[in-house]
Order: sequence, then C-alpha cells, then structure tokens
Amino acid sequence: MKQSLFETHHKAEWERFALALERLERGKETSQVAGFPKAYRRLCQHLALAQERGYSSFLIDSLQQQVLRGHQQLYRHRSRLGANLLSFVLADFPRLVRSEWRFVAVAALLFFASLLGVAVLVYAFPELIYNLMPAEQVREMQGMYDPVAGHLGRTAERAASEDWVMFGYYVMHNIGIAFQTFASGLFMGVGSAFFLVYNGLIIGAVAGHLTEIGFGQTFWSFVIAHGAFELTAIALAGAAGLELGWALIAPGRLTRAEALKRAARKSVLLIAGVMLFLLIAAFIEAYWSSKTSVAPLTKYLVGAGLWGLVACYLLFAGRARHAPE
Repeated sequence: MKQSLFETHHKAEWERFALALERLERGKETSQVAGFPKAYRRLCQHLALAQERGYSSFLIDSLQQQVLRGHQQLYRHRSRLGANLLSFVLADFPRLVRSEWRFVAVAALLFFASLLGVAVLVYAFPELIYNLMPAEQVREMQGMYDPVAGHLGRTAERAASEDWVMFGYYVMHNIGIAFQTFASGLFMGVGSAFFLVYNGLIIGAVAGHLTEIGFGQTFWSFVIAHGAFELTAIALAGAAGLELGWALIAPGRLTRAEALKRAARKSVLLIAGVMLFLLIAAFIEAYWSSKTSVAPLTKYLVGAGLWGLVACYLLFAGRARHAPE
C-alpha cells in the first residue's frame, strides 16, 4: 500500500487517538479512556507497518511520538487503578463500614442475636432442631463433623474433592447467600432482615445441635477461622441491603429514586468489600479449616487471631493520624 493511501485510510483513527491522548494528559476522565488500550495497540501496529514498508521518516517519527506518549498514559492509569484498589482495601472500605455503623449495628444484631439465641435453645432443647431443619439435613451435618468420619466440614461425596474444587464451591455458595441477603433489601429492607435472621437461625441451630451431641470440638475448630470473614461478610451484606430499604422507606426530601441511587453507591461499595471477605473465607475454609492434621488448639488460636484482625481492621484501618501539636 502506498504511503498516501495508508495515511488517508488511518488518518481519522489517528486523530481520535490524539484527542483521547490529549484529554488523558490533561487529567480528564472520559468515555474514550475505556477504549484507549485497544486504540494504543492499533497505533503500535500501524507504526510497525510503516517501519516495515519503509515509509517516510516524518510519518514514522510522528507515529513513534504518539506511541511513546500513549505508553506513558496507559501505564499511568493502570498504576492508578492498582493504587485505588489498594486504597479501597486498606482504608476506604473500613471507613465506609464505620460511617454506616447504624445499618451495620442493626444487621449484626439481627444476625448474631438470632444465631446465638437459637444455638442456646437447641442445646437446651435438642428436639427443637427438627422444627428448623429436615431430619435428612441434620444427619448430613452430623456426618460432616463426626470425629471418626475422617473428613471435616464436607459430606461423604465431597470428602475426596481437591481443595481448589471446594474453594470454588465455597465461593459460589457464600456469594449466593450474601447477594440474596443484599438484593432482598429492595423490598423495603424486610427481605434483608428476613435472610439475616433466617441464616442466623440455621447456623445457630447447627452449632447448638452439634455441640449437644458431642461434636462441638470438630465443629468449632472448623468454623472459627473462616467464620471471622464469612459471618462478618453476611452481616455487612445485610447492612448494605438495609440501607437500600431505608432509602425507600425514608427518602427525606429526595425522591425515592434519587434516594435509592445515593444509597446504592454506598451499598455497592460495601458489597465489593463483602466479596473480598468471602474470597478470603473460602480460601481459609478450603485450605485450612478442613485439615484434620491440625490440632484443634492451633485452629482455635489462629481463629481467635483472625477474629481480632477483622475487628481491628474494621474499627481502626483508614483512620487519619493526627499530627502531634
């Protein structure tokens, strides 16, 4: 292809790239930024073709200059994304949890109060478990935590599964519960409250029943480590759902649509943190909690440390340090 035809064919594309590049260099985030990497790769291809075909040095130098400037902007924005993600994990998410403490407190009360309350009741009145769960499911739970079963926290069918398979299963299962608890908040918050209490009742019933029949050590040593992240995540998902519901119930001077939109911005960020917690919980559950070779005392110590870590993270991470006077 002659150089004149090559320039005519790609001129409009180069002009669009130059415009996007200028906007990025001025620090303006536009919709063009999303397609910038693809446009940058196309420009690199054009430069390579121009060099291979021996086009004029003026064209090659011009394209090369654009490629160099594009390279700087591409990797500057990629590093910014990484920095923003790190900032969210280390500071923004725990600050958001603290700023929404009212919803978090209500969700935690609904979830943990129902969990602890029914655990005590089932421990005191063992037959109560069959009013909350079918007998077949109760037997399945007993098989998962039977000290002589040779596997921990898994049914007989899944006992031989690879840890990475169980990791994927735990991720999907836990995210399903969290999303259900969050999204049902759109029903004026009633759905989130229901699933917080429901999950608390089921988990508490299992805990009380297994403790009462003598499987407490295998059960508690299994759940204590990953429970720090998993149970906290369920409560936070409920808090995000309650915030959506409250925006519909009490929008204030805003329209319900606008109030819901504002609440959704915070709730979605909460759910992003919840997803991170659930990934960590699934990893611990698959690769640590299920290990029968680890002594229960070690698991209790590690679990206690993780609960303390989660509490310190949510309470103190991201707090501004005051300069000494």
